[in-house]
Amino acid sequence: MKKVEAVIRHFKLEEVKDALTEIGVQGMTVSEVRGFGRQKGHKEQYRGAEYTVDFLPKAKMEVIVPDDQVKSVVDTILESARTGQIGDGKIFVMPVEDIIRIRTGESGDTAL
Repeated sequence: MKKVEAVIRHFKLEEVKDALTEIGVQGMTVSEVRGFGRQKGHKEQYRGAEYTVDFLPKAKMEVIVPDDQVKSVVDTILESARTGQIGDGKIFVMPVEDIIRIRTGESGDTAL
């Protein structure tokens, strides 16, 4: 099992969620986060004063999938989250040792 974590533009969240649902992803966790990378924030003006917004709003999606589904999940996120501009985000893939469903006590792939 792998955890696929994606930090994406917040306005792409629904599009990515719908695309993942279409390929059979059954569940995900989404958080509103703020951060920066190469984009380094941007400058805005408010009442004539210019200031720098260092941390930009992003959405973080976390999905746990079987090993054989990782490539399709990553490809789907890449296709649906890409705008071609700096700040599109990152995808992280990490191993997951075990999963336990609290309600039933099931573990491993059956808990997905």
